[in-house]
Amino acid sequence: MPEPHPSFWARWHDDYERPDSNLSRRLSVVQRRLGEAIDGAAGPRRLISVCAGQGRDAIGVLAEHPRRSDVTALLVELDEHNVAVACGLAADAGLDRVEVIRADASLTAVYRDAVPTDVLLLCGIFGNVSEQDVRTTVANASRLCAPGAVVIWTRHRQAPDQTPAIREWFAHAGFEEVAFDSPGEDRFAVGTHRLVNDPLDYDDDLRMFTFTE
Repeated sequence: MPEPHPSFWARWHDDYERPDSNLSRRLSVVQRRLGEAIDGAAGPRRLISVCAGQGRDAIGVLAEHPRRSDVTALLVELDEHNVAVACGLAADAGLDRVEVIRADASLTAVYRDAVPTDVLLLCGIFGNVSEQDVRTTVANASRLCAPGAVVIWTRHRQAPDQTPAIREWFAHAGFEEVAFDSPGEDRFAVGTHRLVNDPLDYDDDLRMFTFTE
């Protein structure tokens, strides 16, 4: 395991070590919804994790999932330490179909060889970018998706609670809501949506968001 790194995005993951933290509880929900999404259709499945961090959601599920051999995953993360941790976790779990790359996850060009995906993780993003960038990401999410793909996203619910608007934006972008999981106001939310319209054409020349941190 790499030595501790002082970057904000490395330290952000520390709360995963506390079972009672919002981050740990959110992770459990994301993993449950991800497991359901993998089970949702037969045959090979593609998975993309945008701003994957240390990959605890995707790797945590695939490490124990009976269909792990059906899933090809691309995890994209910019923080060097987090990439190293994710690579180590994937290797330890024997997940040779999980690729972790260090790159700017906001750029659609990064996903050229991984689209269209059946499951798209947008976790840990919407609370760290502008409202306009959230709208842009939601509006263009289907460009990375296969028909019927599942998108799982997260956002805190601190005031002003943006989750009602995000749910509406997904509906306008051609997704139907499968689930909205939240322990209440001022906590966290996990949204799960399925693409019901035809996906937009893939465009490898878009920037979806810019982190405000």
